[in-house]
This record gives sequence, structure tokens and C-alpha cells, in this order.
Amino acid sequence: MWAVDRPAIRTPNELYAHAIAIEREAAETYAELAQHMDDLGNDEVARLFRRLAVFEAEHLQTLEARTAGVALPALKPGEYAWLDAGAPETVARELVYRLLTPRAALDIALDAEHRAQQFFAGVHATADDPALRALAQEMAAEEQGHIAMVERAMARTPDVRVDWSTVFGD
Repeated sequence: MWAVDRPAIRTPNELYAHAIAIEREAAETYAELAQHMDDLGNDEVARLFRRLAVFEAEHLQTLEARTAGVALPALKPGEYAWLDAGAPETVARELVYRLLTPRAALDIALDAEHRAQQFFAGVHATADDPALRALAQEMAAEEQGHIAMVERAMARTPDVRVDWSTVFGD
């Protein structure tokens, strides 16, 4: 759930606020996906998600260190949620995880990484401030590396969806 009515990012502090929210959500979600893949017995995809969770947590720590003592703008809770945002939907989230195949989890991750990369690239393309442009470019490059990791995993992970129209001859 990415806010579509977000105002333009004009300062490094605004970008930091968004980047921290993105990295926090990614670290948490990748840790959950790793656990789910462990539960399914898919060690390869679980390892990838654990690795991505560590990368995202490291990015988060770096961003928080860079902004220690700096007043950052507040963002809406759950603005960068991948699946749902909060206790009322816990049952829905659990259902999603029960139905989630390794390939579908990778699809979700790839989509999220693309959105993050596009967000940072968009800030880079529209920013007037050279420091903001450089920061956004750095963050977009990090996300591009994550995209490549997920794409490599997808190439090795079969899509086990059933094409019911071929089963029933539709």
C-alpha cells in the first residue's frame, strides 16, 4: 500500500523519513517471509529472505545513524505496508501467508523492490537539490541490487500454480 497522494520530496530529511519507513517495512516483511519459507521447507528462498532482511535492517541502522538527532517529518502509519497494516487484518495476513508459495513470495518481494527503486529514482529525477539527488541515487542503486537478487532467485524457483483451465479443459 503505497500512498499515491504523497507530496514531492524536496529535502534530504523528507527522503530520509520515507527511506526509513521503506527499510523498516522491508526488514520486518523479509523476516516474516523467511520464517514462512522455513515452515514450508524451502531453504533456498528462506535464505534469500533472511539475507534481504539483514540488508534492509543494516540500511535502516545506517539511515537512523545518519539522522540521529535530526527532526524528520512524520509519515502516516503503514504508508509502506506490503500486505496489510495492523491488528484488525491479522486474520487476513495469516491467510495470505498460508496460501503463499515461494514463487508468489518472490513476486511480492520483487514488486516491493521495484516500487522502492522507482520511488528513489523518481526523487532523483525531480529533485533540485544536488545533495538530495545524490542521496536518492544511492538509495535507488541499493534497491536495484535487491531486485537483481530476487530476480536470480525467481529464475531458480518454479511457479507451482495450477492452470485449472487445462485441468478441466476450458
